[in-house]
Amino acid sequence: MFENHYRTVLKTISWRIMATVDTIIISYLITGKISLALSIGFFEFITKLILYYIHERLWNKINVGRVMNNEDYQI
Repeated sequence: MFENHYRTVLKTISWRIMATVDTIIISYLITGKISLALSIGFFEFITKLILYYIHERLWNKINVGRVMNNEDYQI
């Protein structure tokens, strides 16, 4: 029932790419400067990548909302 680190890393990277594209678009719409939007997106990508990974690993240790599927063990 636990995710391994490899899966968490893949989820972290795929989510960050999607979210960073969103941040770059919003930054560009607000500032009108593509170089500033890309700079914001780059720093946001790095910091939130780390934060999301930590967040996922902490939640992996919490059993709130998890249900054990015992159907495989019934006769």
